Amino acid sequence: MDKEYFLDKNILVKVEDLCTYFYTDDGIVRAVDGVDIEIKEGRVLGIIGETGCGKSMLALSIMRLVPPPGRIVRGKIFYKQDNENVIDLVKLHPMGDTIRDIRGKHISMIFQEPMVSLNPIYTIGDQIIENIMIHQNMTKKDAREYAIHMLEQVGIPEPAKRIDDYPHQLSGGMRQRAMIAMALSCNPKLLIADEPTTALDVTVQAQVLDLLKNLQQKIGMAIMIITHNLGVIAEIADSVAVMYLGKVMEYASLNDLFDRPLHPYTQALLRSIPSLAIQGGTKKRLEVIKGDIPDPYSIIEGCSFASRCPNFMELCRKDPPLVELENGHKVRCWMYSK
Repeated sequence: MDKEYFLDKNILVKVEDLCTYFYTDDGIVRAVDGVDIEIKEGRVLGIIGETGCGKSMLALSIMRLVPPPGRIVRGKIFYKQDNENVIDLVKLHPMGDTIRDIRGKHISMIFQEPMVSLNPIYTIGDQIIENIMIHQNMTKKDAREYAIHMLEQVGIPEPAKRIDDYPHQLSGGMRQRAMIAMALSCNPKLLIADEPTTALDVTVQAQVLDLLKNLQQKIGMAIMIITHNLGVIAEIADSVAVMYLGKVMEYASLNDLFDRPLHPYTQALLRSIPSLAIQGGTKKRLEVIKGDIPDPYSIIEGCSFASRCPNFMELCRKDPPLVELENGHKVRCWMYSK
């Protein structure tokens, strides 16, 4: 265990200058490119941005599950295991005993598509029970009883019967609840939820978000929720990091981000939210972010959002730093940098 690091008492995970690159025959994809974030104990951090901005790869980097040909090339991921021990997860072998003990037991993840993440040839009970037995000292009988309890906790009806169902026998909402039950079966300190409401209808989305909020308050765990849906973020997050092309463009509390967005990209995202507001007797036209996302293989000199920014100036040809303003509000833009 590393004791050379120090984290503030409220910080559970701190990511510093994290870079995760994919080395392909066509070039290098900088999926995560110098990310700095903090996840506080018992709080919810939202990660938002367009598809392909690096949100999911940030989560997989924290879990040390980056698939080849990707790898972490720089940075630190500090995890506070307890009040005395802080571990840099980057230094751990991704298949070593230490990270395998942390993964699932201390840090759990709900993956984007439960039908893909759940093994179709095993019952949901078998999969939850296996997770419990790996990380907790329980007999198979006790693990089954605890798995039934967890299914009940996440709102699955008749859990003693449903525990023997296969994934294809469950609806999308029920599969998502089963994934949540599995992720929470070992009482993790951090739950990473990657697009937990994708492909669910709005009613089930609301149920899943309410479930996460209630369980989070009951257990006291931290949550990092990844989504492109600003409505989801507004419902559950305490603070928000806005990502674009592998970088954090803005980082603020939920209220500060929605009330006073600073970065042109954040402002454009908020303007693109569908609205039923009527102005002058006609429906307001949905705004879009002009331009296209740059080629992921390209090396961008300067601000990564410059080609789409309405406030472009010559200084934007240089890459701006992420600067902190008042109340911990951070932004990566030359309009706020000295």
